Amino acid sequence: MKNFKMKHLFHFLLFTSIVSSFISCSDDESSSSSKKAPVIESVSASVDEDGNAIDLTPITIGYANNMYIIQGSGFSTVQKIYFNDTDTYFNPTLVTDKAIFVTIDLNTPYANASNELRVETLYGTATFDFVVAPPSPVVHSFNPINTPDGGEITIYGNFFLDPIVNVGDDATATIISSTLTEIHATLPAGSQFKKIAVTTISGTTQYGTAVGTAFFDDVFYSPWTIESWNNHEYVADLSKAAQGTTYIKKAMDGWGNIQGNWAWNDQLSGYTGIKFYARSDADGKLKFVFNGDWGETRLFNTTTQWKEYKYTWAQLGNPAAIQNMSFQEFTGTANTYYFDNISFTVD
Repeated sequence: MKNFKMKHLFHFLLFTSIVSSFISCSDDESSSSSKKAPVIESVSASVDEDGNAIDLTPITIGYANNMYIIQGSGFSTVQKIYFNDTDTYFNPTLVTDKAIFVTIDLNTPYANASNELRVETLYGTATFDFVVAPPSPVVHSFNPINTPDGGEITIYGNFFLDPIVNVGDDATATIISSTLTEIHATLPAGSQFKKIAVTTISGTTQYGTAVGTAFFDDVFYSPWTIESWNNHEYVADLSKAAQGTTYIKKAMDGWGNIQGNWAWNDQLSGYTGIKFYARSDADGKLKFVFNGDWGETRLFNTTTQWKEYKYTWAQLGNPAAIQNMSFQEFTGTANTYYFDNISFTVD
């Protein structure tokens, strides 16, 4: 705790010294420039991503809810500050004739925006080309997982501003259309068993499930299914699914189960194991039953939030083939369980 306090005290003192330096410089020259039209010379970040004070390196891209230093002249009578035409609050005590310390409003738009910083004073207006970027892209899911090369996928998430979709290390998907929350793209050749990543001006986010690895995303892929006598449901709700738009729901009595069908797949080369997502209405516990071995205890706890569970081939007994996957309730108390994104792993 002591180190934590000392670290933040140091940052505060350093920040204060920066502000003081601007104030002292401004006091020397304010009389000659305060009644002139404002001029914006540069913008710099006040701290880095970890909250550490940094050098005043000029930048032209910023992020909402972060503080920046506008440098120039003629700021002492500032009336309004706008980022992308959004009226932005500023603290008058952090304004000098030479500098303004201001935090970009959290609700500042970044799509179809003016990409302009504007400072208005009693004596004029100054503008400066400045991009307010979105947060790093969030990739919620994509489907169909088992899309062939050349097929179309839909990627769900957020902050998809002018996105680029990469597949694996060196292939790029062709974007058909995109919004801030959805991308439609065509997979390039060589996409199978590779992961998809979305890149924007703010960074890159890779999705954890590879192309062509699904047993179930929104539907089961042959030969796998869960037969109707299990009395389960398929729920279509993008906002609640772990992957895609549809997930499996099963109300279980204590020690009850949901059983997959029996089939045979011995084409396991290139895969490293199996994974799935699960959650429950109340905290619960399940046993993962693999290839009909009800005696083997592979237990995992569930909560009300989706969680990914992975099993390597070694943990599954190094099988020669996959024949069956089932789940058994293991608290002895009735609960409702949900399953999604049942797939192979490749790493």
